[in-house]
Amino acid sequence: MTKGQAAAGVALPPLPDDLRRQEAHAPVVEGEPVIAILARERQALDRANARQRRAADFYDDIRTKYEATRQ
Repeated sequence: MTKGQAAAGVALPPLPDDLRRQEAHAPVVEGEPVIAILARERQALDRANARQRRAADFYDDIRTKYEATRQ
């Protein structure tokens, strides 16, 4: 248990591993059409945005549960 958890009186669940992962840029292959590279980059951005949404949902869920125990 960390100092923050002890002070809060709760044990926080671990952050899911995938939420710590960084999304790499799409590889640039010489001679490949730019539109193909752009399409892969957009897919990478979509994955990163989905991961960010899961992180926010994870936090919101913990906060809701914590606030419910404090009332």
